[in-house]
Amino acid sequence: MNRRRRRSISRVPAVLACLFLAPALLALAPRPASAQLASNGRIDPDTVPRPSLEARRATSAITLDGRLSDDAWTLADSTRGFFYESIPNQGTLSAERTVVRVLYDDRHLYIGATMYDSRADALVSAGMEQDFATQDSDIFGFALDTYLDRQNAFLFAVNPAGAVFDAQAFNDQQSVNRAWEGEIEVSTSVHDWGWVAEIAVPMTTLRFREADGAQSWGINFSRRIRRISEDSNWAALSRQFRVYKMSRAGTLTSLQGLRQGRNLWVKPFVNGVSTTGWRTPSPGEKVEGGFDLKWGITPQLTLDVTALTDFSQVEVDEQQINLTRFSLFFPEKRDFFLENEGIFGFQDNRVRNFRTGSGPQNFRLFHSRRIGLSADRTPVPIAGGARLTGRLGGYAIGLLNMQTRDDPGSPGENFSVVRLRKNILGSSDIGFMLVNREGTGAETADSYNRSIGADMNLRLAGGRMLLNSYFAATDEPDVSGDRVTGAFEVAWRDPVWAASALLKTVGESFNPGVGFVGRRGIRQGFVTLGAHPQPAIPHVREINPYVDVNLFSDTGWVLESREILPGLGIHFLDSSVLTFEYSASYERLADATRIAGVSVPEGEYDFGAFTASYQSNLGRKLGGRVSVTRGDFFDGDRTSVTGSVTLRPSAHFFLQGTAQRNRLTLGGSSFDANLFGGRFRYAYNTRTFLSAFVQYNETTDEVQTNLRFNLIHAPLSDVFLVYSERRDRTPEPGRTALTDRAMTLKVTKLLAF
Repeated sequence: MNRRRRRSISRVPAVLACLFLAPALLALAPRPASAQLASNGRIDPDTVPRPSLEARRATSAITLDGRLSDDAWTLADSTRGFFYESIPNQGTLSAERTVVRVLYDDRHLYIGATMYDSRADALVSAGMEQDFATQDSDIFGFALDTYLDRQNAFLFAVNPAGAVFDAQAFNDQQSVNRAWEGEIEVSTSVHDWGWVAEIAVPMTTLRFREADGAQSWGINFSRRIRRISEDSNWAALSRQFRVYKMSRAGTLTSLQGLRQGRNLWVKPFVNGVSTTGWRTPSPGEKVEGGFDLKWGITPQLTLDVTALTDFSQVEVDEQQINLTRFSLFFPEKRDFFLENEGIFGFQDNRVRNFRTGSGPQNFRLFHSRRIGLSADRTPVPIAGGARLTGRLGGYAIGLLNMQTRDDPGSPGENFSVVRLRKNILGSSDIGFMLVNREGTGAETADSYNRSIGADMNLRLAGGRMLLNSYFAATDEPDVSGDRVTGAFEVAWRDPVWAASALLKTVGESFNPGVGFVGRRGIRQGFVTLGAHPQPAIPHVREINPYVDVNLFSDTGWVLESREILPGLGIHFLDSSVLTFEYSASYERLADATRIAGVSVPEGEYDFGAFTASYQSNLGRKLGGRVSVTRGDFFDGDRTSVTGSVTLRPSAHFFLQGTAQRNRLTLGGSSFDANLFGGRFRYAYNTRTFLSAFVQYNETTDEVQTNLRFNLIHAPLSDVFLVYSERRDRTPEPGRTALTDRAMTLKVTKLLAF
């Protein structure tokens, strides 16, 4: 219904103030009953002492065969099989034994893990590709805090098929960089009594302090048994934490005489591309080459250099249907920018297990997709650049400089980023960021955009409470008005209760030229309160009732948007999830606005919609998701059905179909906005892969296809053959259906010195 009336947000602060105190009140509440459950056969993960394990030097050669049969393993210290569940039964001993041993020599750290399993025939391996879907697989994982700062870690996981997941974790579980890649050797074997993982991590993959005497590292081990949806850890954790919660990790002791060597990697590449299509700026064939270099200047500082940078092997963006009146956010997919991304993070937080009122998809002061990609997401050639990351004098430091080349329609530009962070109060930090974008072409020499900001992230009460805030401003020629943004957020999460509150402002002229901001000229207030009890209901692990209140006003405190969202999530023991939500929304349009391609008249709109969604156990061979939304939508109505079906008959094959169907009545007209897609992956082994990704956008009537072959011919060295095309099913007169096509052959080779 269109109701033309002006609303004020002036009555809202009192409500916000009351709910804003919820986390603090919860912090003072009695601790949950788990702290007194020792008599019932459980330990309290918050109070049990952290374990330690002695690393012993290997006395003879180790052959990675997934057997642990070498003599050296018989002398290793072990965890003796004691792992404690975090999910589903926090604090109880794992249903199956896991024994882990650690050895080292001058070149490698060796991890040997024996996973006993009474149902070894039911082991699940969710793929053989790098960075497989760990949540859908049996895994053995470990996190290494090599500086023993109890905040940051190298993270590794393997599944029974021998696939590897590697990542970096920052700020005591607050962020994870899944794009990081480290050289690692893995061998696994499956038996009728369980499975074994034998892992060698080169010392050159890690960063640590060189010391003449003994040193200790933080460490924790984890195991996931997919058939019973169990997660367990060597150093016990509450169910809201993961293995890379390093403030709760154990300790690996007695490491002596460690040296990293030169730590110099050079990865040259050669790239041949053939392009055609009427949208292609410069069709034809070309052969280019370049290189990436990584140098460990010190054990705590790493320099990355790239020249004639190429990202042609990266999978295309997933298309999206925009049902809002704001810009869409597309994530970064290019490995060079994703590596060490956590150091450069200055953004609205999206922290695991915390419900927050905003996230990186709403605001980032630095969003690397603005480098080398135009506004319509077409590549802009990059001449090269350098990045320095690590620690210096008690600070986490990140320096980045990139230069793009002159290209038709895209004059050359220089991009510079400075990021500093200082640890305070143990696991908390304060930081500073400066971002500069400057034209270097003859036509853009006087153009620039600069952003500057400071932030604070406090983690209190053992990681249960977060206090985050930031302030930032931008500057560019011939722009006036409010060019600042700021936010303050407090959040609480324990095994039962969750609450958070956010206050945020964004000026109408705030414009981070190398960042992303979804909405300008607003004041935002957000509060949420929820619970995560584990009732004694058959087949149910947890229920999660919650309510969110999200308010946006203009800079004069006149209400622009409001959403009240009560919901209920039901988490089952087999890891499936059923969710119900009702959204009560209000939107004020000051002018006629295009939404989903239709002009909606100015005015005020109250509308509500109900959503039900279900996600099955994706660890099974056949799984899927479905979500149905039905209700009013501005001056009309909306029926949306989104779903996917996943088939994984073995670790070698993966097939997925997706669909999003939207039937909309809007602005006096009825229409459909639909999107369909399909994925296929085949892994011959852990080094040879073939994948296909096809999307059809019914709104634009375009079909997009991306085919990729990848051969890992040596550690961190690849051969890529990529075919991409886009077709218009109803081309304009005089134009072909083929809008753009590219065939790419790229070969890389890692040279380590």
